[in-house]
Amino acid sequence: MLYMILGRESEDGLERRAASRDAHLGRLRALADEGRLILAGPLPAIDAEDPGPAGFAGSLVVAEFPSLEKAREWAEADPYIHAGAWTGSEVHPFKGVLP
Repeated sequence: MLYMILGRESEDGLERRAASRDAHLGRLRALADEGRLILAGPLPAIDAEDPGPAGFAGSLVVAEFPSLEKAREWAEADPYIHAGAWTGSEVHPFKGVLP
């Protein structure tokens, strides 16, 4: 089943992202290599492709997991959580309709 993971950015998340970005992207690439990643990316804090120092409000991941529990475990193990870039995450079942 698909799950939506919403990582909530910390107040100083922009600075904290840099230290763990490679590890974060590595986990996303692993999901992609397994054919389980639908989409992933940051949520700019302002209406701009590159938010600059405004940073991000968080990140969104939509991927396939065997259960809600496994999706939550994956989210909680994210390097952005451990680096303090995210204050936490929300995980919800996701039903893709379009396209």
